[in-house]
Amino acid sequence: MPDGCCSQTAADDIVNKLEQLNQYPDFNNYLIFVLTKLKSEDEPTRSLSGLILKNNVKAHFHNFPNGVTDFIKSECLNNIGDSSPLIRATVGILITTIASKGELQNWPELLPKLCSLLDSEDYNTCEGAFGALQKICEDSAEILDSDVLDRPLNIMIPKFLQFFKHSSPKIRSHAVACVNQFIISRTQALMMHIDAFIENLFALATDEEPEVRKNVCRALVMLLEVRMDRLLPHMISIVEYMLLRTQDQDENVALEACEFWLTLAEQPICKDVLCRHLTKLIPVLVNGMKYSEIDIILLKGDVEEDEAIPDSEQDIRPRFHRSRTVAQKHEEDGIEDRDDDDDEIDDDDAISDWNLRKCSAAALDVLANVFRDELLPHILPLLKELLFHPEWVVKESGILVLGAIAEGCMQGMIPYLPELIPHLIQCLSDKKALVRSITCWTLSRYAHWVVSQPPDTYLKPLMTELLQRILDSNKRVQEAACSAFATLEEEACTELVPYLAYILDTLVFAFSKYQHKNLLILYDAIGTLADSVGHHLNKPEYIQMLMPPLIHKWNMLKDEDKDLFPLLECLSSVATALQSGFLPYCEPVYQRCVNLVQKTLAQAMLHNAQPDQYEAPDKDFMIVALDLLSGLAEGLGGNIEQLVARSNILTLMYQCMQDKMPEVRQSSFALLGDLTKACFQHVKPCIADFMPILGTNLNPEFISVCNNATWAIGEISIQMGIEMQPYIPMVLHQLVEIINRPNTPKTLLENTGTQKLKHLSITIGRLGYVCPQEVAPMLQQFIRPWCTSLRNIRDNEEKDSAFRGICTMITVNPNGVFQDFIFFCDAVASWISPKDDLRDMFCKILHGFKNQVGDENWRRFSDQFPLPLKERLAAYYGV
Repeated sequence: MPDGCCSQTAADDIVNKLEQLNQYPDFNNYLIFVLTKLKSEDEPTRSLSGLILKNNVKAHFHNFPNGVTDFIKSECLNNIGDSSPLIRATVGILITTIASKGELQNWPELLPKLCSLLDSEDYNTCEGAFGALQKICEDSAEILDSDVLDRPLNIMIPKFLQFFKHSSPKIRSHAVACVNQFIISRTQALMMHIDAFIENLFALATDEEPEVRKNVCRALVMLLEVRMDRLLPHMISIVEYMLLRTQDQDENVALEACEFWLTLAEQPICKDVLCRHLTKLIPVLVNGMKYSEIDIILLKGDVEEDEAIPDSEQDIRPRFHRSRTVAQKHEEDGIEDRDDDDDEIDDDDAISDWNLRKCSAAALDVLANVFRDELLPHILPLLKELLFHPEWVVKESGILVLGAIAEGCMQGMIPYLPELIPHLIQCLSDKKALVRSITCWTLSRYAHWVVSQPPDTYLKPLMTELLQRILDSNKRVQEAACSAFATLEEEACTELVPYLAYILDTLVFAFSKYQHKNLLILYDAIGTLADSVGHHLNKPEYIQMLMPPLIHKWNMLKDEDKDLFPLLECLSSVATALQSGFLPYCEPVYQRCVNLVQKTLAQAMLHNAQPDQYEAPDKDFMIVALDLLSGLAEGLGGNIEQLVARSNILTLMYQCMQDKMPEVRQSSFALLGDLTKACFQHVKPCIADFMPILGTNLNPEFISVCNNATWAIGEISIQMGIEMQPYIPMVLHQLVEIINRPNTPKTLLENTGTQKLKHLSITIGRLGYVCPQEVAPMLQQFIRPWCTSLRNIRDNEEKDSAFRGICTMITVNPNGVFQDFIFFCDAVASWISPKDDLRDMFCKILHGFKNQVGDENWRRFSDQFPLPLKERLAAYYGV
């Protein structure tokens, strides 16, 4: 039997044995006895006994007999001062686990006892009690600051502050760490003593113990967010102190201090506070961006070729599928839906996720966004030195600096780019893999500028070199090049069409070369290429290159394999781009997606009926499958009709549309809209079932669900025509209410907000187009936000149908637009080239209004117009 199975079986046996022992009431007494009394055993064994007890407390504490509970509690308090640090820490963990099981209320003597033990002459007792208190403060901060316990913090916080000056560094560190738990929540008991706290922190500023300095830095960073008013008088000395600490010999202290610059950059006073310190700060941050010797060892920086070494599974981060929003499919409005994760300073994920290098780079990035080009006089002299430095580690950090400032200092960097970009393109073939990989990232940050220049100057050489890096012999470089290429594809779009054969050649060759992790990134690069060049991909020779390897992977993967996610996302983009070119492949792909949805729903039903017997399914499989079906419907249009006819997809969608998980509903509404456009004859029989569900999902709390449901209603109304009448009451009031909400949830990015309003307006317009008598009476309630949201979108079919709706409604209810007519004029003027009959409708309404109010009133009214609007209306519509 292989080792793995053997040790697994042994582990299972132990678990079973422990479960059996838990049937004996005395077992837990025995465990606490071993932990606290059995001094003949070695410490690791005693500690393990305590940790088993801790797990029992977590799982079964409420079933412990009273006597056992009391015995465990008293033994813990009697042994918190054990002479062994390991045993003290274990007892502390046990105490905080009991406390977090709601026992703080039922153990009233715990906190007073621990606080009194702090005054013990015996170091071990004091340290043990503090260790336990620190864990309790971390785990139970909320309840400590509530009336449930009669506000113990009023006593505890002043008590902790006394220990900031204790002679033992370990105790000082515990004391600061305990108080730090209450900063972010602005706990009243701490706010009352805020000045004493800050004064005590300053006293510890140069403590010889790194752990204390780290906690001081952490406290100042949090105070910056919650009590800026108290730090302001001392700001100059705090900044100087943080400059020193960011260069601390202990990297953990330096990292905590470096967070200060990140937090400060988000404060409105950042510019005033830092402007006179930039000369000192920038070199410190830049210096922190060099790889440390330990980083290089961890990153195997001396291993140049590793492409043949398979990935270990923990190298592969879990991916989360972003379910489809209709916005993704309407790129013409400049809505970006791809996450900006390629922009993160994320070049060395093999090291612990967050380190001084990343924090320094992130701080420089945010400061560049605050100071813009004012940063350059401090950076450019350093860059000259770094970028051409003979030592690769220094040169590499210079390339990272150049990437970090790209977003904030872009304007000021433009004069230098004609010289820098060719230098960076050269660095792509540096002999050090870590230099090649960071160069890929930095170049991707300047992709927008590269694409704005004549293609032969930079785009072509950059693309050629990046494609070679995609086939690099080092996996880190392959990954960075693939991500950078995806960014370049997004920026260049159809500029890439002349090079498609060459690009596909490279990407397809990478299939045979890549290990597991990079394959997932390659799918993304191919999907982005399809999104960027669209139907230009639909040529027999390109399809012949691209589809066989994709379908080969598709056939190899099992239905349970999470690698299906990125592959399905990729195929969704490819199907949408290839349109009819995807026909030969569509049947097996369609079938499998339907099966994935069906399987997931079946598993969810089993789980809901018998949660103990059946695991909950991973619904991402269903979401990705629904999204690929959307991609097929969008790409194949009417050609999907046969496949829909032969499957039960509409029944499955009916279930998905009612799923508890918002992302499932979101994707099913996108698919509903796409199938409505592609083959309405199959959707129509279900409309009576679907419409009430759509109505209940018009809830702006779930913005993307609401957005997709709104869009689907609009598509359905265009197909239904006058038969939409019975369903108007189910949706109209919600739509009008949402369009009038002051910018729905604050957390939304602006573009999601405007995007959402755009769908709302288009759908309201479409409903009015097919059922003007039902919708026109409400005209006055939505005309103003309707006009404002549609003036910013480009001419297209959706806008056309919506404006026809609004014109029809104005004809039915002219008074509804009277008060807000200026908004209507503005929206009409946003059209570049409306179709002739739509233009006639505009003309009629404008002239009708002018005639109704009379020349004199019209002149007064149109004098309020901004000049461009006045000129446009005169030129296009003669008013």
